[in-house]
Amino acid sequence: MSTSTKSGFTPRKLYFVLAIAEACTWTLLITGLILRATTGIDQTLFTTIGGLHGLVFISYSATSILIAFNQRWGFWLGLLAVITAILPYATIPFELVQAKRGALEGPWRTQATDDPRDAKALDRLFRWFLARPVLLILVIVLAIVAVFSTLLFLGPPGGR
Repeated sequence: MSTSTKSGFTPRKLYFVLAIAEACTWTLLITGLILRATTGIDQTLFTTIGGLHGLVFISYSATSILIAFNQRWGFWLGLLAVITAILPYATIPFELVQAKRGALEGPWRTQATDDPRDAKALDRLFRWFLARPVLLILVIVLAIVAVFSTLLFLGPPGGR
């Protein structure tokens, strides 16, 4: 039984949710920038908004890599998916185009197929993790926390 059948959370649904979340945090960030420039909102609130946006940005990027690998997008399309998070609201049209192309269709690849790529070690490891979704989510969350913590340590973009 595939992971998507168990949870109902297909690659397409997951990608859609993160694409929308990323666009929503862009809205919060832009609103915060405008309020900071016009009303002088509390810096702590703006820092919180920026941190939330950063966390969702990293989550969207991690999800893009996961989906790109699962859907066998190829390096350049996977990279483009990550790059769309840098441009405000670009994640939504990218997701819509990929959905229209059928690039988001299909279940999680939990079983090997006749495709010769399924014999590769990285694909076997990927399927192993997909068969253990709690462990996969834990590893992804730990990676996101590590990246986010490192970025917090380095400071905000453009310095303090």
